[in-house]
Amino acid sequence: MYEIIEGFIEAIRLIVTLDPDVMAIAARSIIVSLTATIFATLIAIPLGAAINFGTFPGRKSLINLIQTLYSLPTVIVGLLIFLLISRVGPFGSLRLLFTPTAMVIAQTVLILPIMTGLTISALSGIDPVVRDTLYSLGATRLQFLVNIMKEARFAILAAVAVGFGRAISEVGAAILVGGNIMASSFASSTRVLTTAISLETSMGNIPQSIALGLVLLAIALGVNLAITTVQHR
Repeated sequence: MYEIIEGFIEAIRLIVTLDPDVMAIAARSIIVSLTATIFATLIAIPLGAAINFGTFPGRKSLINLIQTLYSLPTVIVGLLIFLLISRVGPFGSLRLLFTPTAMVIAQTVLILPIMTGLTISALSGIDPVVRDTLYSLGATRLQFLVNIMKEARFAILAAVAVGFGRAISEVGAAILVGGNIMASSFASSTRVLTTAISLETSMGNIPQSIALGLVLLAIALGVNLAITTVQHR
């Protein structure tokens, strides 16, 4: 028990003193996951709107498939991306394996179904009266979509937050396609919070693991507080 308490004390010291290694890993995690979330948002929102308002054969089956992919294991995503960008894969010539770019791609693929499904749910939850009013006022297709998006903006924002939380907390794909590498260059390193916690714990470096874990929790809490603040305005 004493060792655990001592570990927490040392972890707090590392955070308060802004330990360079801890801060670098935290910054890299935020950059990678935020980039993946931005890419996923740019795809998920238009795709979710197209599926929600579209009428085509297999629409319900497609929605069920998207919802099934919510629980897609991170290691499966990592394996898929690994096979595509490895030396013998179709995109091996791009040399993306064990780079932050590979991690962004993996996280984007991982959170895309979640954000798309939540966007569909957000748009389908809009009061039919709002839609009928827009149609009766002669709104164009673009005006209709813009106004519906405004009505669902808080739910869509929550979907984005869920996507970011899923991205920054995953570990399987990050290890497979990133390799958990600590290079001399910040841009070339692929060690992020989750992979670093796994490594430091296996090495018995408990204070470092706790410090990284506390930072990860702080980031998650910060995102949730930001979303809650926006929703209550």
